[in-house]
Amino acid sequence: MRLPLMRDLPWPAIRAAVMSVAPQLSAVATMAGGVMLLVSGATPAPQARFVWLVTHFPPELANLSHFVSSLLGLVMILVAWGLKERLDAAWVASTVAAITAAALAIFKGLNWEESLVLVAIAALLYALRSAFTRHAALSKMDVTPGWMLSAFCAVVGAITVGVWTTSNLDFTDEAWLELMANSDASRSLRATLGLGVLFLLFGIWRLFATPATPRVMGEDDPDFTRVRHILATAEDASPEANLALLGDKRFLFSESGESFLMFGVRGRSWIAMGPPVGKRAERLELMWRFRELADAHAARPGLYNIGPDYLADLVEMGFSIQKIGEFAAVPLPDFSISGRRREVLRRNWRKAKENGAAFEVVPPEKVAAIMAELRRVSDSWIAGQPGGEKSFSLGGFLPAYLEEFPHAVVRQDGRIVAFANLWPTAEKTTFSMDLMRYAEDAPKNVMDFLFVELLLWGQAEGYAAFEFGVAPLAGLTDRPLAPMMSRLGRYVFDKGEEFYNFQGVRRYKDKYDPIWQPRYIAGPHKWSLPLLMADVGLLSSGGIAGLTGRKPKEPPQPPALPAPETPVAPDPEDLVGAP
Repeated sequence: MRLPLMRDLPWPAIRAAVMSVAPQLSAVATMAGGVMLLVSGATPAPQARFVWLVTHFPPELANLSHFVSSLLGLVMILVAWGLKERLDAAWVASTVAAITAAALAIFKGLNWEESLVLVAIAALLYALRSAFTRHAALSKMDVTPGWMLSAFCAVVGAITVGVWTTSNLDFTDEAWLELMANSDASRSLRATLGLGVLFLLFGIWRLFATPATPRVMGEDDPDFTRVRHILATAEDASPEANLALLGDKRFLFSESGESFLMFGVRGRSWIAMGPPVGKRAERLELMWRFRELADAHAARPGLYNIGPDYLADLVEMGFSIQKIGEFAAVPLPDFSISGRRREVLRRNWRKAKENGAAFEVVPPEKVAAIMAELRRVSDSWIAGQPGGEKSFSLGGFLPAYLEEFPHAVVRQDGRIVAFANLWPTAEKTTFSMDLMRYAEDAPKNVMDFLFVELLLWGQAEGYAAFEFGVAPLAGLTDRPLAPMMSRLGRYVFDKGEEFYNFQGVRRYKDKYDPIWQPRYIAGPHKWSLPLLMADVGLLSSGGIAGLTGRKPKEPPQPPALPAPETPVAPDPEDLVGAP
């Protein structure tokens, strides 16, 4: 039987297989080299070699080489994760560190074996250069908690070895040996101190490093011309897709130009607000491109407020998924306020109407004419609210944004006392609203009046459903084997009424007998989900100042007898756009 010749081997397939494991192989080799340098820096050099070295070279050169080699060992450990993530900057840093440490190994104690290992690591990195395709600086390296723990353990292990060796040396030999041992101990201590300082500086640097900022996409569409066209013709779009016109997001368009995915950026988090908008056939490709683009920039991708229809796609993409609450939608074809079950709602609606409330839907082209009245109502409402205007997952009072949509207004004696901007969809499958604000002198139960009128209007216009938005943390379970985030979320839902009206929002929406569906957030790793959730909150609230500006809600006063006809309603904007 003829043995296969070298030219008969499937070299393209072999090369592809090698390149597929190149990042992991390079990371392991580099981290091993770094650990070797740390251990070598924490232990004394061989006696005979060290004597020859200090005889022919100044002792200061050995001390400096010993110290710098230890620091390079830590550098190799720190950049090993960047190699695993295919960062080209990590490849450059690890290659330079390996070559430099190989040269210094000779001058710190004639450690030629160490030099050979480091040269072999540098040669391996050079051979695998084409595997490192992500063009991002080391400051954009997304370091995992597990990797940081591994690096910390390596440093602690090296320190332990150094302490053990220096504390167990025999200082009773000849004078030159005692001098050498003392010198080694001092170098070990200096190296240990340097490692600690470098590790601390790295941690500080990571806190303030430049975030992963993508290229500005959609810059060729400053007036949202393409976005409006897609929203007007989309076969797959939820009402929240209208947040694209808010002006605070970046866009990734499909190759056909008929779909887009919008996302916000905070630090290393790229967070898509909802699923892609446009053609159904293009949604998976857009999500893959979004993840690949984030990967190329060493960013942390996330998709927020995703429905159950996308779970199979997210699993296929390798995302981890966490439920964040439940979403309410009221079917409109059979909606009615008649019947005993709707008695309280019908009474509230009728009383507001008897007090002079009148409902009207103002088309977008006429919104500019009533903008001054809308601002008066908005200012009155927001004066009593903690924090300021929201963004990202909620709209704010921006005239250019509000003029894009029809507005439902409630008038009393000709004056506008409440309004809501409406979010329509092209196929009239569903509609919703964003801002809902009312003046201090609005009629009692104006919210119930506005909701009932909106539902009846949507029914007459042929919409299939009205979306009430998300009830945050609703529907999470606290069973012993449930995920930790679900159990924590359920605890907050049950005990956090002092800070947010979680249960009140759910109860209020239940009055309209909605259909509840789960909503999810997806991220590349389980540990990344809390970071993505925190960044969603910061994006929606305008940063730390806006987030901390929300004061605890006042505890509800006990009702006077007779009991009120309706439960105390939550904040109106909590009802439709809770982040």
